[in-house]
Parts: sequence; C-alpha cells; structure tokens
Amino acid sequence: MSAVEDRLQDAGFTLPEVATPLAAYVPALREGQLIYTSGQLPLQNGELAATGKLGADVSVEEGQKLAQLCVLNAMAAVKNLVGDLDHVAQVVKVTGFVASAPDFYGQPQVINGASELLGQAFGAAGSHARAAVGAAVLPMNAPVEVEITVKVQD
Repeated sequence: MSAVEDRLQDAGFTLPEVATPLAAYVPALREGQLIYTSGQLPLQNGELAATGKLGADVSVEEGQKLAQLCVLNAMAAVKNLVGDLDHVAQVVKVTGFVASAPDFYGQPQVINGASELLGQAFGAAGSHARAAVGAAVLPMNAPVEVEITVKVQD
C-alpha cells in the first residue's frame, strides 16, 4: 500500500475500485505528466450515496462527505493509470460541481470536503487551484461531481 493510501486509511478512508463509466468516456486520461479525471460522482458500490440539491435536500455537511466520495473515486481512477498514488507529484486543479437550490451559495464550503481530503492524503502536494461551480442539475440527480488534474512523476 502506498504512503498516500496509508494516510487515507489513518483518516478513516479506503480507496474504492474505479467507478464504471456511465457513458462514452474513460475514468482518467494521461497526457505526458498530467492525468485528467472525468467528473466523478459520489458513488459507493456502484450506487449514488445521495441525491438532490444542496440547500434543499442535502446539507452542507453531507455535501462535504459526498465531495470526499467523489475525490476518492477520482483518486482511484488516477491510481488505475499510474499503479501507485505515491507517483503523484502535485494535485494541480480541482473542479467541483454542486447541484444547488436557487438560493444556495455555499458551493466553496461543499467542495472543501474534496480539497481538505486531498491535503490530508498528499500533504503539501495536495494544494491546488480550484473552481466550485453551482449547477441546476447533475447526472443521475447527484448532489456533487468532482474532477481533478494531477501531475505525476515517473
């Protein structure tokens, strides 16, 4: 097990199997030293952990936990390409989408769930640029979707 996975385990998290794509795309793609993940939903064992919108059906705290599931799925997609998360030299960018009620403005707090977990897992290499975007609806009525870009070393 990698040092990154050890830190995840110490924090109470387990890396899942790579989520099966729901349409015509791959979970992650490598171009040179960069790996781009597809948007990852909060899937557990192939099922959405929750549905609905933040500010209506889902609390900020629950949204943060769902963002953690999304980023764990993204990390699994990265590991599938490089074999070991210790090869990640830097988390470059995180983009989080939050299905939001019209009067919900806490997208950054929701995506903090993903950002903070990346910091726990990768330490200083987990610092990243980020966007937290409100959306009217996400696939399968998911509350959150997260994609990441990482730089890897060989």
